[in-house]
Amino acid sequence: MIADERRTRLERWLATQLKGSRFSLTPASEDASFRRYFRATLEDGSSFVAMDAPPEKEDCRPFVRIARLLADAGVHAPVVHAQDLGAGFLLLSDLGTRTYLGELSAATAGALMADAIDALIRWQLASRPGELPPYDEALLRREMNLFPEWYVARHRRKTLTAPQAETLERIFALLVQSALAQPAVYVHRDYMPRNLMVSEPNPGVLDFQDAVMGPITYDVVSLMRDAFLSWEEEQVLDWTVRYWEKAKRAKLPVEPDFGEFWRAFEWMGLQRHLKVLGIFARINYRDGKPKYLADTPRFLAYARPVAQRYRELAPLSQLLDEVET
Repeated sequence: MIADERRTRLERWLATQLKGSRFSLTPASEDASFRRYFRATLEDGSSFVAMDAPPEKEDCRPFVRIARLLADAGVHAPVVHAQDLGAGFLLLSDLGTRTYLGELSAATAGALMADAIDALIRWQLASRPGELPPYDEALLRREMNLFPEWYVARHRRKTLTAPQAETLERIFALLVQSALAQPAVYVHRDYMPRNLMVSEPNPGVLDFQDAVMGPITYDVVSLMRDAFLSWEEEQVLDWTVRYWEKAKRAKLPVEPDFGEFWRAFEWMGLQRHLKVLGIFARINYRDGKPKYLADTPRFLAYARPVAQRYRELAPLSQLLDEVET
Protein backbone atom coordinates (compact mmCIF):
# COMPACT_ATOMS: atom_id res chain seq x y z
CA MET A 1 0.00 0.00 0.00
CA ILE A 2 1.52 3.33 -1.00
CA ALA A 3 1.88 6.19 1.47
CA ASP A 4 -1.09 8.23 0.20
CA GLU A 5 -3.42 5.25 0.52
CA ARG A 6 -2.28 4.77 4.12
CA ARG A 7 -2.92 8.44 4.82
CA THR A 8 -6.44 8.12 3.41
CA ARG A 9 -7.08 5.13 5.67
CA LEU A 10 -5.65 7.01 8.63
CA GLU A 11 -7.94 9.99 7.98
CA ARG A 12 -11.00 7.73 7.86
CA TRP A 13 -9.94 6.05 11.11
CA LEU A 14 -9.34 9.42 12.78
CA ALA A 15 -12.76 10.68 11.71
CA THR A 16 -14.29 7.74 13.56
CA GLN A 17 -12.13 8.21 16.67
CA LEU A 18 -12.81 11.95 16.77
CA LYS A 19 -16.55 11.27 16.44
CA GLY A 20 -16.98 13.22 13.23
CA SER A 21 -15.27 16.40 14.43
CA ARG A 22 -13.70 18.33 11.57
CA PHE A 23 -9.92 18.32 11.64
CA SER A 24 -6.91 19.18 9.51
CA LEU A 25 -3.99 16.78 9.20
CA THR A 26 -0.40 18.00 8.81
CA PRO A 27 2.98 16.25 9.15
CA ALA A 28 4.13 16.47 12.79
CA SER A 29 7.67 15.10 12.65
CA GLU A 30 10.06 13.02 10.62
CA ASP A 31 11.35 9.70 11.88
CA ALA A 32 14.40 7.65 10.95
CA SER A 33 12.17 4.56 10.97
CA PHE A 34 9.14 3.71 8.84
CA ARG A 35 6.79 5.46 11.28
CA ARG A 36 5.12 8.73 10.33
CA TYR A 37 3.47 11.25 12.64
CA PHE A 38 0.68 13.69 11.81
CA ARG A 39 -0.90 16.46 13.86
CA ALA A 40 -4.69 16.41 13.80
CA THR A 41 -5.93 19.92 14.64
CA LEU A 42 -9.61 20.36 15.45
CA GLU A 43 -11.71 23.44 14.79
CA ASP A 44 -11.55 24.48 18.44
CA GLY A 45 -7.75 24.59 18.24
CA SER A 46 -7.13 21.41 20.23
CA SER A 47 -4.87 18.81 18.67
CA PHE A 48 -3.76 15.21 18.77
CA VAL A 49 -0.88 13.33 17.16
CA ALA A 50 -1.62 10.34 14.92
CA MET A 51 1.02 7.67 14.39
CA ASP A 52 1.08 5.73 11.14
CA ALA A 53 3.24 2.63 11.56
CA PRO A 54 2.87 0.12 8.69
CA PRO A 55 2.37 -3.18 10.54
CA GLU A 56 4.60 -5.12 8.14
CA LYS A 57 7.45 -2.74 9.06
CA GLU A 58 6.71 -1.62 12.64
CA ASP A 59 4.98 -3.01 15.73
CA CYS A 60 2.93 -0.51 17.78
CA ARG A 61 2.55 -2.77 20.80
CA PRO A 62 5.86 -1.84 22.49
CA PHE A 63 5.01 1.85 22.11
CA VAL A 64 1.66 1.36 23.87
CA ARG A 65 3.16 -0.74 26.66
CA ILE A 66 6.17 1.52 27.29
CA ALA A 67 4.03 4.68 27.24
CA ARG A 68 2.21 3.14 30.20
CA LEU A 69 5.47 2.29 31.98
CA LEU A 70 6.69 5.87 31.55
CA ALA A 71 3.44 7.32 32.85
CA ASP A 72 3.53 4.96 35.84
CA ALA A 73 7.08 6.18 36.53
CA GLY A 74 5.89 9.79 36.62
CA VAL A 75 7.43 10.67 33.27
CA HIS A 76 5.45 12.79 30.80
CA ALA A 77 4.82 10.59 27.77
CA PRO A 78 1.99 10.72 25.20
CA VAL A 79 -1.32 9.24 26.32
CA VAL A 80 -2.62 6.60 23.90
CA HIS A 81 -6.24 7.67 23.34
CA ALA A 82 -7.07 5.10 20.66
CA GLN A 83 -5.33 2.28 18.82
CA ASP A 84 -5.76 -0.04 15.86
CA LEU A 85 -2.78 -2.33 16.14
CA GLY A 86 -3.76 -4.35 13.09
CA ALA A 87 -3.72 -1.26 10.90
CA GLY A 88 -0.76 0.33 12.67
CA PHE A 89 -2.58 3.47 13.82
CA LEU A 90 -2.38 5.23 17.20
CA LEU A 91 -4.09 8.41 18.39
CA LEU A 92 -1.88 10.18 20.93
CA SER A 93 -1.95 13.27 23.10
CA ASP A 94 0.04 16.13 21.58
CA LEU A 95 3.15 17.18 23.51
CA GLY A 96 3.63 20.26 21.32
CA THR A 97 6.23 21.40 18.83
CA ARG A 98 9.08 22.67 21.03
CA THR A 99 11.86 20.09 21.03
CA TYR A 100 14.83 20.31 23.35
CA LEU A 101 16.97 20.30 20.22
CA GLY A 102 15.33 23.51 19.05
CA GLU A 103 15.14 25.18 22.46
CA LEU A 104 18.50 24.42 24.09
CA SER A 105 20.79 27.43 24.36
CA ALA A 106 23.29 28.87 26.82
CA ALA A 107 20.38 30.60 28.55
CA THR A 108 18.01 27.63 28.74
CA ALA A 109 20.33 24.63 29.02
CA GLY A 110 20.73 24.59 32.79
CA ALA A 111 17.03 24.34 33.61
CA LEU A 112 16.12 22.08 30.69
CA MET A 113 18.92 19.58 31.35
CA ALA A 114 18.08 19.52 35.07
CA ASP A 115 14.50 18.57 34.18
CA ALA A 116 15.74 15.90 31.77
CA ILE A 117 18.02 14.43 34.43
CA ASP A 118 15.20 14.38 37.01
CA ALA A 119 12.85 12.62 34.56
CA LEU A 120 15.55 10.08 33.70
CA ILE A 121 16.06 9.28 37.37
CA ARG A 122 12.30 8.73 37.83
CA TRP A 123 12.33 6.37 34.84
CA GLN A 124 15.30 4.42 36.20
CA LEU A 125 13.82 4.21 39.69
CA ALA A 126 10.71 2.54 38.26
CA SER A 127 12.77 -0.36 36.86
CA ARG A 128 11.36 -3.82 37.44
CA PRO A 129 12.76 -7.07 36.04
CA GLY A 130 10.75 -8.83 33.36
CA GLU A 131 9.03 -5.74 31.95
CA LEU A 132 11.44 -4.96 29.09
CA PRO A 133 13.70 -7.10 26.91
CA PRO A 134 17.34 -7.30 28.04
CA TYR A 135 20.09 -5.23 26.47
CA ASP A 136 22.14 -8.39 26.18
CA GLU A 137 25.38 -9.28 24.43
CA ALA A 138 23.60 -10.32 21.23
CA LEU A 139 21.90 -6.93 20.91
CA LEU A 140 25.01 -4.95 21.84
CA ARG A 141 27.05 -6.79 19.22
CA ARG A 142 24.33 -6.60 16.58
CA GLU A 143 24.33 -2.84 17.00
CA MET A 144 28.10 -2.45 16.85
CA ASN A 145 28.33 -4.69 13.79
CA LEU A 146 26.47 -1.98 11.89
CA PHE A 147 29.72 0.00 12.00
CA PRO A 148 31.88 -2.36 9.90
CA GLU A 149 28.95 -3.42 7.71
CA TRP A 150 27.46 -0.05 6.82
CA TYR A 151 29.91 2.68 7.78
CA VAL A 152 33.24 1.04 6.89
CA ALA A 153 32.24 -1.22 4.00
CA ARG A 154 29.38 0.70 2.45
CA HIS A 155 30.10 4.33 3.25
CA ARG A 156 33.91 4.43 3.38
CA ARG A 157 34.20 1.62 0.82
CA LYS A 158 36.93 -0.08 2.83
CA THR A 159 37.50 -3.76 3.45
CA LEU A 160 38.99 -4.45 6.87
CA THR A 161 42.19 -6.47 6.85
CA ALA A 162 42.39 -9.52 9.11
CA PRO A 163 44.42 -7.59 11.75
CA GLN A 164 41.93 -4.68 11.60
CA ALA A 165 38.99 -7.05 12.03
CA GLU A 166 40.73 -8.67 15.00
CA THR A 167 41.34 -5.24 16.54
CA LEU A 168 37.69 -4.32 16.15
CA GLU A 169 36.59 -7.62 17.67
CA ARG A 170 38.81 -7.02 20.73
CA ILE A 171 37.33 -3.54 21.16
CA PHE A 172 33.79 -4.89 20.80
CA ALA A 173 34.49 -7.54 23.45
CA LEU A 174 35.77 -4.89 25.89
CA LEU A 175 32.76 -2.63 25.31
CA VAL A 176 30.32 -5.52 25.76
CA GLN A 177 32.05 -6.59 28.96
CA SER A 178 31.87 -3.05 30.35
CA ALA A 179 28.20 -2.65 29.42
CA LEU A 180 27.11 -5.96 30.92
CA ALA A 181 29.02 -5.27 34.14
CA GLN A 182 26.85 -2.25 34.85
CA PRO A 183 23.68 -2.38 36.96
CA ALA A 184 20.61 -2.85 34.75
CA VAL A 185 17.75 -0.34 34.74
CA TYR A 186 15.10 0.79 32.28
CA VAL A 187 16.83 2.23 29.20
CA HIS A 188 14.90 4.53 26.84
CA ARG A 189 17.65 3.90 24.23
CA ASP A 190 17.34 7.25 22.46
CA TYR A 191 17.09 9.70 25.36
CA MET A 192 18.35 12.74 23.49
CA PRO A 193 17.26 16.35 22.88
CA ARG A 194 15.47 15.55 19.63
CA ASN A 195 13.14 13.19 21.53
CA LEU A 196 12.49 15.48 24.50
CA MET A 197 9.79 18.15 24.30
CA VAL A 198 9.59 21.39 26.25
CA SER A 199 6.19 20.89 27.88
CA GLU A 200 4.29 20.91 31.14
CA PRO A 201 5.30 18.85 33.02
CA ASN A 202 8.77 19.01 31.53
CA PRO A 203 10.11 17.23 29.59
CA GLY A 204 7.72 15.35 27.37
CA VAL A 205 9.38 12.11 26.23
CA LEU A 206 8.99 10.59 22.75
CA ASP A 207 10.40 7.76 20.60
CA PHE A 208 10.66 5.23 23.42
CA GLN A 209 9.36 2.11 21.67
CA ASP A 210 12.79 0.42 21.63
CA ALA A 211 13.27 0.60 25.41
CA VAL A 212 15.15 -2.24 27.10
CA MET A 213 16.55 -3.26 30.47
CA GLY A 214 20.22 -2.41 30.36
CA PRO A 215 23.28 -0.42 31.45
CA ILE A 216 22.60 2.48 33.80
CA THR A 217 24.90 4.87 31.91
CA TYR A 218 23.27 4.39 28.51
CA ASP A 219 20.57 7.07 28.66
CA VAL A 220 22.89 9.46 30.49
CA VAL A 221 25.46 9.36 27.71
CA SER A 222 22.72 9.57 25.05
CA LEU A 223 21.58 12.84 26.64
CA MET A 224 25.04 14.32 27.12
CA ARG A 225 26.71 13.28 23.85
CA ASP A 226 23.89 13.90 21.44
CA ALA A 227 23.57 12.96 17.80
CA PHE A 228 22.77 16.48 16.64
CA LEU A 229 24.17 18.81 19.31
CA SER A 230 27.60 18.94 20.97
CA TRP A 231 28.63 20.52 24.27
CA GLU A 232 32.03 21.46 25.64
CA GLU A 233 33.57 18.58 27.59
CA GLU A 234 33.57 20.60 30.83
CA GLN A 235 29.81 21.06 30.48
CA VAL A 236 29.26 17.36 29.82
CA LEU A 237 31.33 16.51 32.89
CA ASP A 238 29.39 18.97 35.05
CA TRP A 239 25.98 17.64 34.01
CA THR A 240 27.14 14.04 34.40
CA VAL A 241 28.35 14.75 37.93
CA ARG A 242 24.97 16.34 38.69
CA TYR A 243 23.18 13.23 37.41
CA TRP A 244 25.49 10.95 39.42
CA GLU A 245 24.97 12.93 42.64
CA LYS A 246 21.18 12.93 42.23
CA ALA A 247 21.20 9.22 41.34
CA LYS A 248 23.19 8.40 44.47
CA ARG A 249 20.75 10.36 46.62
CA ALA A 250 17.87 8.52 44.98
CA LYS A 251 19.55 5.18 45.85
CA LEU A 252 20.05 4.17 42.23
CA PRO A 253 22.87 1.60 41.84
CA VAL A 254 25.49 3.93 40.36
CA GLU A 255 29.18 3.39 41.03
CA PRO A 256 30.11 5.00 44.37
CA ASP A 257 33.32 6.33 42.79
CA PHE A 258 32.66 8.93 40.08
CA GLY A 259 35.84 8.03 38.22
CA GLU A 260 34.55 4.49 37.71
CA PHE A 261 31.14 5.79 36.70
CA TRP A 262 32.74 8.18 34.17
CA ARG A 263 34.78 5.38 32.64
CA ALA A 264 31.64 3.25 32.22
CA PHE A 265 29.85 6.30 30.78
CA GLU A 266 32.59 6.87 28.21
CA TRP A 267 32.83 3.24 27.17
CA MET A 268 29.05 2.99 26.88
CA GLY A 269 29.09 6.11 24.74
CA LEU A 270 31.68 4.57 22.45
CA GLN A 271 29.43 1.55 21.87
CA ARG A 272 26.58 3.89 20.97
CA HIS A 273 28.71 6.08 18.72
CA LEU A 274 29.97 3.12 16.68
CA LYS A 275 26.40 1.88 16.37
CA VAL A 276 25.08 5.26 15.24
CA LEU A 277 27.82 5.66 12.63
CA GLY A 278 26.52 2.42 11.14
CA ILE A 279 22.87 3.40 11.50
CA PHE A 280 23.30 6.77 9.82
CA ALA A 281 25.07 5.12 6.89
CA ARG A 282 22.34 2.48 6.66
CA ILE A 283 19.59 5.10 6.73
CA ASN A 284 21.27 6.77 3.76
CA TYR A 285 22.04 3.77 1.58
CA ARG A 286 19.12 1.49 2.46
CA ASP A 287 16.34 3.95 3.27
CA GLY A 288 17.25 6.91 1.04
CA LYS A 289 17.47 9.46 3.90
CA PRO A 290 20.82 11.20 3.34
CA LYS A 291 20.66 14.05 5.86
CA TYR A 292 21.82 11.94 8.80
CA LEU A 293 25.22 11.35 7.22
CA ALA A 294 26.06 15.01 7.80
CA ASP A 295 26.33 14.27 11.53
CA THR A 296 28.80 11.38 11.27
CA PRO A 297 31.80 13.69 11.94
CA ARG A 298 30.24 14.49 15.32
CA PHE A 299 30.37 10.81 16.30
CA LEU A 300 33.94 10.43 15.13
CA ALA A 301 34.74 13.48 17.27
CA TYR A 302 33.13 11.74 20.25
CA ALA A 303 34.81 8.37 19.59
CA ARG A 304 38.40 9.43 18.96
CA PRO A 305 39.13 11.13 22.33
CA VAL A 306 37.59 8.22 24.24
CA ALA A 307 39.70 5.71 22.34
CA GLN A 308 42.79 7.84 23.00
CA ARG A 309 42.09 8.27 26.73
CA TYR A 310 42.07 4.55 27.58
CA ARG A 311 45.05 2.31 26.87
CA GLU A 312 42.85 -0.70 26.12
CA LEU A 313 40.92 1.23 23.48
CA ALA A 314 43.90 2.95 21.82
CA PRO A 315 43.99 0.55 18.84
CA LEU A 316 40.53 1.82 17.84
CA SER A 317 41.92 5.32 17.40
CA GLN A 318 44.42 4.03 14.84
CA LEU A 319 41.71 1.97 13.13
CA LEU A 320 39.48 5.04 12.79
CA ASP A 321 42.36 6.92 11.19
CA GLU A 322 42.89 4.09 8.72
CA VAL A 323 39.21 3.91 7.85
CA GLU A 324 38.97 7.67 7.29
CA THR A 325 42.01 8.00 5.00
